[in-house]
Amino acid sequence: MAVVPAFLSVVLVLRDQSPQLAQMLSEASGRLAGLVADHELIVVDNASSDDSVTVLKALTGEHGLANLQVYALTKEVDADTAAWAGVENALGDFVAVLDPLADDLGVLARMLDKATTGADVVFARNLQRPAQGLAYRAASAAFDRIYAWSSGLRLAREAPRCRIVSRRVVNFILQHAQPATAWRHLPATAGFSRASLEYSAPPRAAAPKRLRDSVEHGMRLLVSTTRAPMRLVTTLSLFGAGANLGYSAYVVAVFLLKTDVAPGWVSLSLQQSGMFFLISLVLLVLGEYILHMASLSSEGPPYHVAQEFTSARLTRRERLNIEAVLGVTGAVGSLSEAGGLTAGGSTTGRSPVRDGALP
Repeated sequence: MAVVPAFLSVVLVLRDQSPQLAQMLSEASGRLAGLVADHELIVVDNASSDDSVTVLKALTGEHGLANLQVYALTKEVDADTAAWAGVENALGDFVAVLDPLADDLGVLARMLDKATTGADVVFARNLQRPAQGLAYRAASAAFDRIYAWSSGLRLAREAPRCRIVSRRVVNFILQHAQPATAWRHLPATAGFSRASLEYSAPPRAAAPKRLRDSVEHGMRLLVSTTRAPMRLVTTLSLFGAGANLGYSAYVVAVFLLKTDVAPGWVSLSLQQSGMFFLISLVLLVLGEYILHMASLSSEGPPYHVAQEFTSARLTRRERLNIEAVLGVTGAVGSLSEAGGLTAGGSTTGRSPVRDGALP
């Protein structure tokens, strides 16, 4: 396959994978080197409890991998927030996000082909997913249906986490008030040209997912990306008003047609029970909104980078504006056009380098 003339950033989120980190990243780096003209591999360590950070730091050394960027988070966050930590710091013309345990890097070639032919967003869905528990699968299916009802988007099918986005999509999400949350759904709903593909590849391993954390993330995504819950509040309020109006008419009819009913007893009892039920539902939904707003006002940033490492070896030297001058002992670097020396040796108001002497 021909090398694509593009600068691709690939974001991988990992946690507690130190035994296979070196092999996994070496394989990814090799695939990228033969796929695009320029690349960077961004690894977000999601607060690993093993020695993953030590391994990653060694891989960014002189004898490690080229074009490797590592961001080690101080605390574990959800997958979307961790992915956004890498996307936000990516430099490429295109940014790809994959789960190295569930997605196959081989699909990048097909995705990049669609991205370079006009699609701003390319989604890829692996038909073979890691096995999860029954409770998690049931909750995931329920959330998918609720989100589809409220927003018209099936997240798992129409906006999977494996994706490639163009730089203009990243710049657009950066302007959002909650980019880490918007990253999950906004590329599919913001009106950018998009493409989707499916493939089948066995996952490396089944990354365990905690149901409690997933439910919390799903509720935050639901109340922050769609108006449907608030519409539910207004619908319940309207239904409560209509029910009370109808029940009032029924009470009047009983009062006019019956003579052996205790005055006010039945109507008061049923009205109180019915309204308390509706009020409870309304308070439940309003409570979710209040919790969400409170988290935005009281919590710190969605993620915090504790350590950052950059490869000592870079293959994209032409982007660094560094020139080696023949005849000069040692290396001459960081000579920019602002300093008066261009890549071709021409000048901008200063004398060029001649006979090994610097002006």
